[in-house]
Amino acid sequence: MNNEVDYSFKICLVGEGGVGKTSLIKRFVFDQFSDKYITTLGTKITKKEVTLKHPRRRTSTNIRMLVWDIMGQQGFRQMLQNAYFFGCQGVVAVCDITRRDTMLYLEDWVKAVYSISGEVPIVFLANKCDLKKEAEINIKELDKFCSKFKRSYAYLSSAKTGKNVELGFFTLGEEILSSD
Repeated sequence: MNNEVDYSFKICLVGEGGVGKTSLIKRFVFDQFSDKYITTLGTKITKKEVTLKHPRRRTSTNIRMLVWDIMGQQGFRQMLQNAYFFGCQGVVAVCDITRRDTMLYLEDWVKAVYSISGEVPIVFLANKCDLKKEAEINIKELDKFCSKFKRSYAYLSSAKTGKNVELGFFTLGEEILSSD
């Protein structure tokens, strides 16, 4: 992207360990996927510049998304949540479609974000939808769960195939822009 950046957004990914947060970032930013599981230690920030349509102005808008990836373990979240969530403008809340409990834990993650950053927009991604036979969550359940939160959207996603990954991040970016 050669154009000047109009906005810079801090996006935080939340969810339990092993749900695919890092894989989603790699797919979105680098269009890459690896089956190797590597635990995120601490926090990692990756950036991607995109052009989105401004929902109200109907113009092309250049966005720099600073995507924050955090270790999924609960004790770590509690220790660093103030620094991690401070200034967050949007959240990608990730669960594993093959592990129902990971969706239920997202409520605590969202509450932690809200306590620091207020009711920012959220995109819920039920990741690993390529594993249809092992699925414990369907889109109706995810939509119902998502409906508890304002300014939220839900998609089944796959970091492996790329399904709905870009859509999820772009939807979040446009929702953040709609506040402008």
